[in-house]
Formats: sequence, structure tokens, C-alpha cells
Amino acid sequence: QVDNPVFDRDGNLYVTFSGTRGQQVPVSIFRVRPSGTRETFSSGIVNPTSMAVGPDNRLYVSSRFEGTVYRVGEDGSVEPFASDLGVACGLVFDDEGMLFVGDRTGTVFRVDQAGQATILASLPSSVASFHVTIGPDKALYVTAPTLSTYDSVYRVDRDGTVTAHHAGFGRPQGIAFDAQ
Repeated sequence: QVDNPVFDRDGNLYVTFSGTRGQQVPVSIFRVRPSGTRETFSSGIVNPTSMAVGPDNRLYVSSRFEGTVYRVGEDGSVEPFASDLGVACGLVFDDEGMLFVGDRTGTVFRVDQAGQATILASLPSSVASFHVTIGPDKALYVTAPTLSTYDSVYRVDRDGTVTAHHAGFGRPQGIAFDAQ
């Protein structure tokens, strides 16, 4: 299961292998080199879900099982960065180094550079995952798929104000903006 694969500055692609809920898989994260070679990168994260590269050029990975975001070293070692984040799914950093974490149960957390989390906003819970990104207007955009065939993409201002940016998607998953 791959959710939010990510590239680092050197062109390496990182993908998660999550397994079933609570399953400890032998390899949590694979690295795919620019040449296409796939290699084991990191183990020990139960149900790794989303990833983001932080301003420190380190990989951050959410564990939906543990409600923890881990910081991964260049050698694949992991250390907890932030915890008690519910069913932690989507991750994104803003240009100031603040990490945003989507909790599948409906909470969007803002995590500072010391790993301290505060609640930014509350949204409807999701049956799958929360996917988050920063828009060109610096607001946070979130998809939270439900069993409905008419879900919204939400916009969350820096003060936590939530609006339905666009409605009418059937179980929207990932979200991203292009250069325009």
C-alpha cells in the first residue's frame, strides 16, 4: 500500500509498505534510486502511511496505527517526532517549516519544529485517509473521503477556519497543485 510517495532533493523516490492494520512488516519504506533500483530503506514503523520531506531534508513518516510521526535518518533509522495524533495520515510542511497532519478521525494538527502538536481544525471523519497539501494561497487543502459519492475538498485557513472549497468528488484521495 503506497500513500503519498515522495522524492527527496537527490531524486530518490520513497514509498511505504503498510500491511494490514497493526501488522509489523519486514520493510516499512523502500527507496527507489534515480536509476530505478529499489532497495530496503527503513523498518520498524507499523502501518507507515504518508511521507513528507522536511525543511531539514529528512523524511517524515506517519504511522496510522500508532498516531505518531517519525523522523527518518539518512541511514533509515527512525525516531518519534510527534505523537498522540489519532489515526495520523496526510503530512505536509509549509514554507515556514510547520508540519500539518491529517487525522482520519477528523482533526487537522499543526506541529511545530519541536514536535509539539496543537489542533488547527476539525473536519468530518474519513473512511480511508486524510490527504493534505499547501495551496498557492498558503492555505491548507484537505481531502477526507467518506462513503458518500459527493465529498468536498476543504480549505483550511491559518487560523483554522474551514470551508468547503469544492464539492462533488466521489471519495477523493490524493491532492496536489501544479505550478499554475
